Amino acid sequence: MLLAILLPFLSFMVRGKIITGIICLILQITLIGWLPAAIWAVVSLNNARADKRTDRLIKAMRDNKG
Repeated sequence: MLLAILLPFLSFMVRGKIITGIICLILQITLIGWLPAAIWAVVSLNNARADKRTDRLIKAMRDNKG
């Protein structure tokens, strides 16, 4: 989470989203664009974590029915 706030573009790059990371870096280069880039990275990270939780719940529900 700290990486997403301090270096938003790197947060995308680490997760394998290279094109998104480059776009975020271009936005982050300007001082005004750094805040939206940081918010974008944090929201994206939270969405990815929520997707993983949802996938685990769905898998657990399917395993219990079988």
